[in-house]
Amino acid sequence: QVQLVESGGGLVQAGGSLRLSCAASGRTFSSYAMGWFRQAPGKEREFVAAISWSASNTYYADSVKGRFTISRDNAKNTVWLQMNSLKPEDTAVYSCAAVQTGPKLASWVATIPYDYWGQGTQVTVSS
Repeated sequence: QVQLVESGGGLVQAGGSLRLSCAASGRTFSSYAMGWFRQAPGKEREFVAAISWSASNTYYADSVKGRFTISRDNAKNTVWLQMNSLKPEDTAVYSCAAVQTGPKLASWVATIPYDYWGQGTQVTVSS
């Protein structure tokens, strides 16, 4: 069992930065790949980024590539999403999720069912 709690959301102006955190409980955090997803009002949830259990592999949605960075520290049971150059279209509820995968990630990480989800944190980017 893995429980996930996000934090770090808020209101920021376009061009600004935010760093989201996802704190995990459970001894097996280090065996899970972690993903960030977002859902804007009236839209379907979309994949943002993922990181392998060893942190050796990352994968990003094209819409955030070059602006967002996912990282993790297994000793701290935490995964982060550093978001730079934020745009109004990045406004959404951001959630982290955990899934058991192999060591390498590819496009399938965006669409596979994840095992555990957090409640989400709101990010609002004003123009």
